[in-house]
Amino acid sequence: MRSVRARRRLTRKKSPSSRVRQIRIIIADDHPVVREGLGALVKSQPDMAVVSEAANGRQAVQQFLLHRPDVVLLDLRMPEMNGIEALHAMLEKEPQARVIVLSTYGGDEEIRGAFRAGAKAYLLKDSPRDQLLQSIRTVHQGQLSIPPEIGARLAASMQVKKLTAREMEILSGMVAGQSNKEIGSSLGIAEGTVKVHIGHLFKKLGATGRTEAIRIALRRGFVHLSDSSPQ
Repeated sequence: MRSVRARRRLTRKKSPSSRVRQIRIIIADDHPVVREGLGALVKSQPDMAVVSEAANGRQAVQQFLLHRPDVVLLDLRMPEMNGIEALHAMLEKEPQARVIVLSTYGGDEEIRGAFRAGAKAYLLKDSPRDQLLQSIRTVHQGQLSIPPEIGARLAASMQVKKLTAREMEILSGMVAGQSNKEIGSSLGIAEGTVKVHIGHLFKKLGATGRTEAIRIALRRGFVHLSDSSPQ
């Protein structure tokens, strides 16, 4: 009888589930359905656990400081404090913070901005579930996780010259559908000066016309339709 009890105790001690050191994760996204979906995926993994959720950037920082998770899944665009601002705040308090940026935006500027801010990975929200899970495990080990399509975007972005503040203003006007005259009026510059800046924009973006320049700028993340409105 003692032998049977001893074997049972030994079996319990060797149980794999009791030895799993789970990756503690915070999910920060302003859309409840996204948080629920990510939470269900994380909870389906024996080596992962959701310790908290946040609906905006400020909450994300607060929960990060409270729970000190292993990995943070962070949305890029949230109210009160955006993902980049939240990321900066986390790294200021904990330089070793491991943050994965999740976004619907795949523009070059968003990707570069996230990595410059200190993100360990950048994934689109429509990425395959296995890719997300692998990125979580990779980042937890202290490594960067850059999917091939994101790496290709980063490489392509290195070939585009940085736009000046004035060029960005004019580009926003173009996306909003303003004419050269309207852009000049809103910025307080001559229409001829606007044309000169647009010529520089075409050259930097590798565009041959206004429509192509707007398309490239949107794809690369220099501007967004939601950010541009007539003045």
